[in-house]
Amino acid sequence: MKSTMFLGGGRITGALLAGLRLAKNKTPILVHDRNEHKLRALEREYGVAVETNLGRAIARADRLIVAVRPDSVSEVLKQVREWRVSNAGKRNRAVPVLACSLAAGVPLWQLRAQLGRPVLWCRAMPSPAARSGRGLTALTFDRGFPKAWRGRMMKFFGQVGPVLEIPERKFDAFMVTFSPSHGYHALATMAQAAQNLGLERQAAFTAAAHALADAIASWREGDESLEELLREAATPGGIAAAVMKTMDSAGYSRMVERALRAGIKRSERIAKSS
Repeated sequence: MKSTMFLGGGRITGALLAGLRLAKNKTPILVHDRNEHKLRALEREYGVAVETNLGRAIARADRLIVAVRPDSVSEVLKQVREWRVSNAGKRNRAVPVLACSLAAGVPLWQLRAQLGRPVLWCRAMPSPAARSGRGLTALTFDRGFPKAWRGRMMKFFGQVGPVLEIPERKFDAFMVTFSPSHGYHALATMAQAAQNLGLERQAAFTAAAHALADAIASWREGDESLEELLREAATPGGIAAAVMKTMDSAGYSRMVERALRAGIKRSERIAKSS
C-alpha cells in the first residue's frame, strides 16, 4: 500500500501526526523534508516513515499533502514538477494525482497551474488542536474532484476532529475565525486583567479558562441557545451585565470584526505574492 506523503515536517505536520496517532490511524504515513534532523525527530516521536529525497518520497506515495509555508509552495511544487517531467513515461513513477495544500492564502487555481493534469487539488485548513483529537478542519475542493476522493480526504482529516466543507470564496473568512489563537489570546488577556485586579496567577487562569472553555463546552453540549444563555448570565443590573455592557461600549464587536478583516487582507496579500 502506498503512503500519504506530507511534504514538509513543520508544526502543523507534527500536530496532525500526533492526532493521527491518537486516532490509531491505519493509513501509511511518509514525511519528506530537506531537514534530516527534523525528520528524525518526527520518526522517533510518531513512528512514521521519513525520506529526505523528494523523488523517492513521491514514488512511494499516492496522496500528497503540501504542508509548507505559503511563500515556499511555488518552489516546492516546482521541484515536484521537475521530478515529474524527468520521470515522464516511466512505469510507477507518476506524481500522486490526489493533492491537498495546507498553505493559507494560496488558492486552488494557483495550485492547479503548478502541476497541471492529472493532479487534482483540494485545500485543507486543519487546526493545531488536531494534536489532541479536538481539531477542526475546513476543506474545499477543486472542480472535477471525484466524490469518492472527497470522501477519502474527509475521512482522513476526520480522524483528528470534525470536518466542514467550505466554498473557497468563503475559505479565508472561516480560516481567520476558527483559529485557536483567538482562544489562547482571550485567555491570556483575561487572566492578565484578573491579575491586575489582584488575583494570583493560578486563580486568574482558572477563572478565565472557566469563563471561556467551560462555558462554551456547556453551550455546545446543552439545548439552550446562545441568546438564552446570555440572558441567563447577564441579569439586568447585575455584575455580568455591567461587564458585557462596558465591553460593548468600548467597541468589542467592532474590534473583533476589524481583526478578522485584517487576517483576510493578509491572506489576499499572500495569494498575490505566491
